Amino acid sequence: MKKDKLYLPTLLTITLIVFGIGYFSMNYLVKVSANQFLEIQIESSQREAREFSNLISYQIANGLERDTIINNIQKSIEGTNTESGFICMFDWSGVEICHPDPQKIGNQIIPNESYVRPLDNSIDSEDFYQLLKNKKQLGGLREFNSNRSSEIIYLYPVKNSDWIIAAHANIDKIDKEINKLKVTFLLVYLLSGISVILLSVIVVRFLSNYYEKELELKNQLLMGEVLTLSKLNLNLTNYRKKISDKIDNEINKDDEIEDDLKTKKRILTYSKNKLISLKVEEIAFISTENSITSITCLDGKKYTHNSSLDELYNSLDHAVFFRANRQFILSVKGIDEILKYGNNQLKIMTKLNNSIIISKNKAAEFKKWLNS
Repeated sequence: MKKDKLYLPTLLTITLIVFGIGYFSMNYLVKVSANQFLEIQIESSQREAREFSNLISYQIANGLERDTIINNIQKSIEGTNTESGFICMFDWSGVEICHPDPQKIGNQIIPNESYVRPLDNSIDSEDFYQLLKNKKQLGGLREFNSNRSSEIIYLYPVKNSDWIIAAHANIDKIDKEINKLKVTFLLVYLLSGISVILLSVIVVRFLSNYYEKELELKNQLLMGEVLTLSKLNLNLTNYRKKISDKIDNEINKDDEIEDDLKTKKRILTYSKNKLISLKVEEIAFISTENSITSITCLDGKKYTHNSSLDELYNSLDHAVFFRANRQFILSVKGIDEILKYGNNQLKIMTKLNNSIIISKNKAAEFKKWLNS
């Protein structure tokens, strides 16, 4: 249930990021693509206007009749106003001479018609895109007339005449092409965005399940270790009580029975120049360092002994003392806590806050000793 609650905010976050970034990137790509399309359209219209102008100039120079030239031009451009770009021809007074729509021939271009200025007879793709997008005056164009279906984007005069070739852009056709481009980008963007979101959620779900399984396995192992340590510490408590009861029973025995015991009840030690006899039940642990054997009592006092650890351990009750390693002999009374350490090792914390490490090989023997 908790995982399901986490998946929903994750899904919403990924969705917001993908669609947020996608929105701005899509607008940018649409703008770049539309500008490229318009740039090609402008270049094509300009080239067509120049070619027609040069062709007409050539015909005039060769003495062809003006009416014949006009009829030829009209026949070649008639009906082309349905394309994304077309040309027309008018004279310097603004009267249409040739137009793809024959009904417009002879019409006067009124001042509020949209066309480029003679002194600035070009428009770039950026201005054209903003014109189509915002429908307002930009660059060399006069105020956009929304009732018109085309815009004059280039003017080219015909030499040796009073005619002007005008390159038109079919606004309706170009708008449809750009809208088609937008729809294509939108579909691609939506499909890719949804795919990214679904794949992200699947990957997040897969990774979360994987790490949850890993975490559950680690938790199970940790619980097992905790139970093992709890059992060891419980065994320590029981074993300590068992040894205390044994020691109390032995203290109450008479001297004859005490003489028959094989293990020592007292150990003769040194403290500076003094000889001190210690009861074994007062010992916390015995250690060796630089060939010097030290006996540390439960009260924190430390004494030295002439024997080695092996000799002392052989003379002590193995039910009370354990040989932890080469440096230490532990008394069950000196153990305060048992902790896991490293790879299957144990760390014994003494009542004097010392730590003694029991190796992996000794750990099983120690557990058996506590459980005996």
